[in-house]
Amino acid sequence: IKIMFNGIIYNQGIVKRIAKRSKGINIFVKSSLKVSSKDMGLSVACDGVCLTLISYKSKIMEFYLSNETLIRSKFKFLKTKDVLNLELPLKYGTKISGHICQGHVDTVGIINFIKKIDKSYLFDFEIPKKERKHLIEKASICVNGISLTISKITKKGFQIWIIPHTYKETNLSTLKKFSLVNIEIDILSKYVRNYFNDKK
Repeated sequence: IKIMFNGIIYNQGIVKRIAKRSKGINIFVKSSLKVSSKDMGLSVACDGVCLTLISYKSKIMEFYLSNETLIRSKFKFLKTKDVLNLELPLKYGTKISGHICQGHVDTVGIINFIKKIDKSYLFDFEIPKKERKHLIEKASICVNGISLTISKITKKGFQIWIIPHTYKETNLSTLKKFSLVNIEIDILSKYVRNYFNDKK
């Protein structure tokens, strides 16, 4: 069965330690996420990246990240004290409030600017050219594991409006200009694009 998430964030964690390995890193994340030592092998979305829990003690979860994960995500720049958005996988019968997220990051985006307008925030993201073709206005997109809606397509990426609740409850409030984010493009938009490309 495919592991899925829905990009609705209720928990965050703080990176307490990073241990380098020959072909990756182990990270230790402290949070109040409801897991136990019996949950070894559990998948957890950490800033949108599906990682496997390999140990748990005193509210500290340990995950292994391979070099492949580091290359594809912003985690190659991870530091202690970084705040991560955390989400447990969907269970059968769970209400989906966001959209289907796989935990497979497509690319890393960079924040061009953040503007506070009234009580909301306008975020402008830049992503690599090869990924821009998948962007669809008003489609869903996963940014640091958060299910969001694209409000506008730009020449170099996209813009998103963030409501105060989302800003407060996620690590978007810790970001600033030039911050990096993990991006997972809506799987439906990619499937549809591939389908019509095959028909040409």
